[in-house]
Amino acid sequence: MDRTINAKELRASLPETVERVRRGERFTVLYRSRPAFRIVPVGDDMEGKLPPLEEDPIYRAPALFRSGDGRVAADHDAILYGVGAPRRQRRRR
Repeated sequence: MDRTINAKELRASLPETVERVRRGERFTVLYRSRPAFRIVPVGDDMEGKLPPLEEDPIYRAPALFRSGDGRVAADHDAILYGVGAPRRQRRRR
């Protein structure tokens, strides 16, 4: 059974929570009084459901740009996923 905690409590007790998860406890974290995510021990729910990381196309993708190149996340999404059109890059002065 999951223990429910709120985001503020998680921030205040993160090291303790990590240790409890390592011992097998599971947590449902509330954000603004609604369930936002679960914290479960590694391998608990995902065992065998995901392919190896090396097979993930995003993981294998080469670096596209450097930080500070003037592009935003939407530009990167357009390049990686073909969604929308990339913005024109701003000129640096």
